[in-house]
Amino acid sequence: MRSGALGVELPRGPKADEAFDALVDSRGVRIERIVSMGQITPEGQWYDQARDEFVLLVTGAARLRIDGEDVDRKLAPGDWLVLPAHCRHRVTWTQSGPPTIWLAVHYGAAPAGTADKD
Repeated sequence: MRSGALGVELPRGPKADEAFDALVDSRGVRIERIVSMGQITPEGQWYDQARDEFVLLVTGAARLRIDGEDVDRKLAPGDWLVLPAHCRHRVTWTQSGPPTIWLAVHYGAAPAGTADKD
């Protein structure tokens, strides 16, 4: 049995990359905590994942751009999205302090020979 809290053991100080912590990785599902402190997806890059993703903003604030949409989606604590497989998206802004904490659930079987791209 495992347990924990999403708001503890956070990375300290500014980092170049977001922190990804796998909470569960088993039988077609991966649940991870993502901690952002002002990071964004580099210009011109998109997340293009082979599996569906449920994402919940736990703390902080963020803006997310979905490929094909003209306006960023503003996310506040409690906001969530379901991103279907291969729904290209990018993070355009995250609150740096206090840190922005996401809970991401990747689920569904990825087709054989595919991998998530970022």
